[in-house]
Amino acid sequence: MLDYSSMTRARIRRWTLAVAALTAVAGLTACGDTDDLLRTPDGSVITTVTTRIARVDIVNPGRDYETTCLAPTTADDGTAAVPRVIVTDPVLLDAFCALGVPAAVRGLTAPAGSIPAYLGPALAAVPTFGDAPTAQQVTDANAEVVLATPATAADVTALRETGAMGSARVVTIDPGSGAEWQSTFTMIAAALNRSTAAATRIAEFDAEAARIGGVTDASHTQVSLVRFTPDAELIEGTDNFSAAVLAQVGAQRPVRQRAPEAVAVNDANFSAVDGDIIYVSADGEPGLARGTSMLESDRWQDLGAPSWSRVRWVDDEIWYRTSGLAAAWLILHDIRSSLNSTSG
Repeated sequence: MLDYSSMTRARIRRWTLAVAALTAVAGLTACGDTDDLLRTPDGSVITTVTTRIARVDIVNPGRDYETTCLAPTTADDGTAAVPRVIVTDPVLLDAFCALGVPAAVRGLTAPAGSIPAYLGPALAAVPTFGDAPTAQQVTDANAEVVLATPATAADVTALRETGAMGSARVVTIDPGSGAEWQSTFTMIAAALNRSTAAATRIAEFDAEAARIGGVTDASHTQVSLVRFTPDAELIEGTDNFSAAVLAQVGAQRPVRQRAPEAVAVNDANFSAVDGDIIYVSADGEPGLARGTSMLESDRWQDLGAPSWSRVRWVDDEIWYRTSGLAAAWLILHDIRSSLNSTSG
């Protein structure tokens, strides 16, 4: 981890005063309550949405995930819908949301809490079996298809060992790096007898991506991707989901970010994080702590994009930890609202 302790005393003083002022306002608004929550005069808690971190705007804060899933699709001509599916890997769930059939998922062999939040309430309600499903859970799911990945072969074995799978068909799909998300979506749709609907949905996305690329002048913009994980500050390459969506929009990448793999930030390559705009994200609280430290440093502030207020926070789960058409639409919305905007 780089050392960002060079923040000036003046900046620390400004930060301290700002925190003190916010604390004072919160205390007044709470009307004497001792829990430090913002409240209305009648004592009701005021729900607030964080819009900035380390003086950097968050793109689309407070997004409504109830609207993520698209309208329902129908099965291909001459085929029957597949109404009941057990999924063994959360990364495959996005396709059900994008095809408008979240109710088809009757169970997930993953721990509770592993369903991505952006998929909304319908998929959040899917029963999670963990890695040791019971015969009763499998019987209740009554699946016609088990959708798996190479990484979850053990979960398929566990399902079979319950003796309750019956004649369910197992379809294994390799999601690849995330950059191949369109191919993955097409394969999942085929397993659900919805290839025609998938082709239509991809064509709609392709057309909108081209339109957004034009209105944002993406082809003349160098987009930097920087990700903060618990273990490192990373300059992202081209072989990931968000980079693939940006490429489809037509955005360019800085010359030193055109290799496939991510590289860790160090003293020698620090300037490679810069671009016309920098999208930053954080994986969990440890990643957020790393990112906040870096973004508040003098060294970061001296770069071109930060000095012109051209840095934006994006949702790490959507941009990096998943892939699929539903998530791609969310990234496209992020690009549309931020690529050529400015921040005070």
